[in-house]
Amino acid sequence: MERHVLESLLAGDDEASVMALATLRSGATYWVADRAQPAGRHAGVFKGRLQRMRMHGLEPLGLERAVQLIRENGRPVRAGMIDSADRTWTTLLFLTEDGSALVACAGWPLPVVRGEPPR
Repeated sequence: MERHVLESLLAGDDEASVMALATLRSGATYWVADRAQPAGRHAGVFKGRLQRMRMHGLEPLGLERAVQLIRENGRPVRAGMIDSADRTWTTLLFLTEDGSALVACAGWPLPVVRGEPPR
């Protein structure tokens, strides 16, 4: 998927989409899966990850809402990631099966590895 196409899909006004768009425009790397996976699979996996993140004191931006939106969508979704150029933030996104619309996105800070400065 071309960068400008992904940018156009991140036109929402929710905090996670705004952050994702700003990160992408600041030189982030990204990828979008070529194939869609069942919505229930993604929702189940990320509900578990949300619980584990919260156990470690991290509240990911928009992940609870993303899980809900994926379940409500009920159709297969294509996953993608946007990683900030300095490797301090990551965004998870879910697109419709054909990649024409954003279903949901969420983001969280990446952990700093001890002994290594942020890139």
